[in-house]
Amino acid sequence: QVQLVESGGGLVQPGGSLRLSCTASGRIFNTNAMGWYRQVPGHQRALVATINGHHIPNYADSVKGRFSISRDNAKHTVYLDMNTLKPEDTAVYYCYVDNLLYYADDGRLSPLTDFWGKGTLVTVSS
Repeated sequence: QVQLVESGGGLVQPGGSLRLSCTASGRIFNTNAMGWYRQVPGHQRALVATINGHHIPNYADSVKGRFSISRDNAKHTVYLDMNTLKPEDTAVYYCYVDNLLYYADDGRLSPLTDFWGKGTLVTVSS
């Protein structure tokens, strides 16, 4: 079974920092683009940052210069370093993989697309 396991959310004061991690667990062969989206109640889920298999990042304008996304392909893990956090960064952050290959129970390589984690809450408040 394949899962996206997120960690690192929590409560932080304005101006503080947090690091989110997301690991694709299971018999993973490889992952393509990975990234983070966030959602606040009453709003649609919005892009925060993505990074492709060649480590090329893409950021939402609202986080450019404050957030940094990186990945470890060997560990099938993506990280989001969030600095100079603002109250408006408060949201549930969801890990995302656009497609990955994994070994199914019969040993065959199988694809998964548009795969999401369960989310981790980030609260920025004094």
